[in-house]
Amino acid sequence: MPEPNADTLAAAAKAASKKGPPPVHLWNPPFCGDLDMRIARDGTWFYLGTPIGRAPLVKLFSSILKREGDDYFLVTPVEKVGIKVDDAPLLAIDFEIEGQGETQILTFTTRTEDEATLGPDHPLKVNRDPKTGEPSPYILVRSNLWALIDRKSFYRLVDLGSHHTLDGQMWFGLWSSGQFFPVIPSSELPPPALP
Repeated sequence: MPEPNADTLAAAAKAASKKGPPPVHLWNPPFCGDLDMRIARDGTWFYLGTPIGRAPLVKLFSSILKREGDDYFLVTPVEKVGIKVDDAPLLAIDFEIEGQGETQILTFTTRTEDEATLGPDHPLKVNRDPKTGEPSPYILVRSNLWALIDRKSFYRLVDLGSHHTLDGQMWFGLWSSGQFFPVIPSSELPPPALP
C-alpha cells in the first residue's frame, strides 16, 4: 500500500464534500499509517513541519477529521491516517450574542468556519492547568471534536458571565440556549479590584 500523503487525502476529501459535509462518522476504512501532520494549540495546521498557509485546504482537511478515543485521524471512504493534535483540533475565534442574561444565545465560529451554538448539543467545558489554575475553555463542535476558545473570545465571555447556584454551590458561568454552563466556583474568583 502506498504511503499516505496530503495531496491524495485532499483530493478524496474534495470529492466526498461536493454534496455537503462528509459523513465521516459512517466511514471506517482501514488504517494506512500516520501522516506527518500536526494541529498546534493555536489552530495552525502543519504538514512535514511547515505551516499550511492555504485556508481552504485547512478547512477541507478539518472536514474529514475524526476522533477515536484520544486519537485523531483524517478519513476518506477508502483510507484513514493518523495525525497529531497538540490540544484541541479546532479553534473558536469569535462568537455572536443574541439576547441577554438567561435568555442569551451564544454562537461560536471556528477558524475553519464551523459554527456551534452553546447549548445541550454543544456544551462548554473548562479545563484548568493544575499548576497555574489557568482556565482553558472549549466548546463541543461536532462528533467528539472540541474547539479551544481563543483568549480574546474568552475575555469577552467573562464580561457576559454571572453567578448561579448549581447543585448547592455558587458558580460563575454563562447562560446560552436556556442552560447555565459553569466556568469556575464563585469562591475561587479573585476579589474585585478597588476603584
